Amino acid sequence: MRVDATTYADATAQIVAWAQVGEARYVCASNVHMVMETSDSAEFRDVVNGADLVTPDGMPLVWALKALGTAQAERVYGPTLMLHVCEAAAREGVPIALYGGTPESLEAFAQFLRTEYPGIELACMIAPPFRPPTPEEDALYTQQIVDSEARIVFVGIGCPKQERWMAAHTGRLDAVLLGMGAAFDFHSGRVKQAPAAMQKLGLEWLFRLIMEPRRLWKRYAKHNPRFVGKFALQLLGQKVIDQGRTARKG
Repeated sequence: MRVDATTYADATAQIVAWAQVGEARYVCASNVHMVMETSDSAEFRDVVNGADLVTPDGMPLVWALKALGTAQAERVYGPTLMLHVCEAAAREGVPIALYGGTPESLEAFAQFLRTEYPGIELACMIAPPFRPPTPEEDALYTQQIVDSEARIVFVGIGCPKQERWMAAHTGRLDAVLLGMGAAFDFHSGRVKQAPAAMQKLGLEWLFRLIMEPRRLWKRYAKHNPRFVGKFALQLLGQKVIDQGRTARKG
């Protein structure tokens, strides 16, 4: 799976530049969960690799990039990137839309945005059902976004649903679509974020597991050990290749 080494400033500038000219693009914020979903599904791997930007959302991916030789890699965390983009959108007059969550969580998040970024244009807010929408519902929601003329759409319906939704809709919307997971609930205060120290240590998964053990334990038990094992094999293979190249040059 592709992961791009970028920064908050560079990613924000690129997203806003695309949005200002109405380009159809989508952006994934990748963590261990997403990596392992792409490992398990070739179809989903194509979805993520088809994105215009894949940011290293989790610290394990930053460490992996550095271990593979990308020394300048740094974390570009989805919920924080969202704030950078909202700030730039308010400043540049780029209308945004929210897709996901519940009507209550969207309204709480909208109030947060209006307070933090006066003048931000919330062109459209849609809380789709938690079940898969019917074709008629999907067509209605898509048309609502089109009619709103939003140029940035934050999608918060969880991985891997949001990435598949973005890939399926990017050709139908003249907007930049960003998969944001639980960012709506984080910023509205409905769900607690891990303390900064735990995030820097790559322990955000542990904090979330403590907060929601019944929902998340199977995910972490399935994905985390496999990620460590598979990356260890990838790193070992890369070192063998590098040693071979060095020996041939010698």
